[in-house]
Amino acid sequence: MFESKSRRFFMGAAAAASATQVIGANDKVNLAIVGLGGRGSAHLGTYIRLEGVQVVGLCDVNQAARERAQATLTRASKEKAREFEDMREAFADKNIEAVSIATPNHWHALSAIWAMKAGKDVYGEKPACYNIYEGLKMIEVARQTKRMMQVGSQHRSTPFKIQAIEALQGGLIGKIYQGKGLCFKRRVSIGKKPDSPTPPGVNWDLFLGPAPMRPFNELRFRYNWHWFWDTGNGDIGNQGVHQIGVARWGMGDPAYPKSVYSYGGKYAYDDDQETPNTLTTNFDLGGRELNFEVRGLMTGAEGMVPARRRRPQDAPTPVATTPAKGEPLSIMIGNLWYGTEGWAAMNDEGFQAFKGESNELVLDLRAERGPGGSDSTALHMKNFLEAVKTRNPKTLTDGLDTAVVSANYGHLANISYRVGRKLTLAEGPKFAGDAEANALITRKYRKGYEV
Repeated sequence: MFESKSRRFFMGAAAAASATQVIGANDKVNLAIVGLGGRGSAHLGTYIRLEGVQVVGLCDVNQAARERAQATLTRASKEKAREFEDMREAFADKNIEAVSIATPNHWHALSAIWAMKAGKDVYGEKPACYNIYEGLKMIEVARQTKRMMQVGSQHRSTPFKIQAIEALQGGLIGKIYQGKGLCFKRRVSIGKKPDSPTPPGVNWDLFLGPAPMRPFNELRFRYNWHWFWDTGNGDIGNQGVHQIGVARWGMGDPAYPKSVYSYGGKYAYDDDQETPNTLTTNFDLGGRELNFEVRGLMTGAEGMVPARRRRPQDAPTPVATTPAKGEPLSIMIGNLWYGTEGWAAMNDEGFQAFKGESNELVLDLRAERGPGGSDSTALHMKNFLEAVKTRNPKTLTDGLDTAVVSANYGHLANISYRVGRKLTLAEGPKFAGDAEANALITRKYRKGYEV
């Protein structure tokens, strides 16, 4: 039954691809959202506020999620969208011109590939891919189909970050010898739960898709799928891929490293989580390095301005959420760069650069907040929609060529961690003389869900 349905999908996809038209500059893009959990709901909330796009499709394996999304459209006085349980039916719909994908990680590549082959442009959540092999296939399909694909690394559309990175690449702190990404995001224990019957209204087979078939377990469903190797990549592939991408951006987007060494573990908790909650990784870039740290447990911040430059203790505390210029940036989730002439720090609040032995503050940028402030996700989606209309992939602020490499850095780190040793890379993202590590570049796919 599944194979017959799959053949019907690809026949319909071919027809849809041939029917796809270049969208006029003044027309609205008809868009479907695939995956309506936490991040997918955020997608919906952003698109309904943007001009030039109309949400005409809602797809999720969970009926309750689709109903919640329809209610969101109703509250916003928008037209009701067509509902889909199976994304292949959405991709075969000729009325849908683009899709915004917010599925779990293990679906990112296959859903995007199916969509592009069906003639749809794609906005896909980070990480670009679940494993190294899938990212390379996504690039291949995007080039073959000439579809636009933007990955949800919205930092690259954030105005103050764009200005900061331009300054770094222009030599603000000299030649950068080290970039660092920090993902100190507090994660509590997920505990333990037994398998249970699949809840009514949930298509568990479609949820698993490319992953192995397992009994339903609540811990493997809402959000916590991040912490199981079947469906997620741990926090380095969740929150961390943002900071890896920004670290690379500040260093001029280097290609794959010469070697990777990652170590750590799941410390403190006795629960069902499989991925590490503490991870330290070094990427050797040849004459410079990129380091990354994940800490899900209790920890302090890094990157604060040296003590002699800190604000006096008796100075009034600013009311604004974003510290005023001159206030120290405390980095829990963000980036640090070290150069031959100084160092710099960035998080979502702002960017600071210091120069010389005296740590002279040479650049202090802050995020725009409140009315009139910038919404980086909205800016990123606007950038995608504009590329859909102009058909110019070079205008995408984080297309596949860049986003896949950033995602694959995280995959390289996880592979080193899982095999327990430093790995040397051969040409491209493959390992020299290590069959065990190379086996983790891809996965075994369930029949009908092969990438």
